[in-house]
Amino acid sequence: MKPYQELIDFIAETTDRERLAKFRPSKAAQARVEALVDKLKEGTIRKSERTELDMFLSLEHVMRMAKASSMTRN
Repeated sequence: MKPYQELIDFIAETTDRERLAKFRPSKAAQARVEALVDKLKEGTIRKSERTELDMFLSLEHVMRMAKASSMTRN
């Protein structure tokens, strides 16, 4: 098992399936990510901003995996 799979399984098992499926980042969070992606494309992103973007993308991936995992559970 990959180490992050434990976290994904935990989220999928302990979170209400409907609540997990409905979760979306806030509009403010979405706007921040869009701004960071724009800076990345423009080549003007600072190291701390790139770290912030990478963290968000990693967590977004974990959430997507948890959502998919929760859908396959009985």
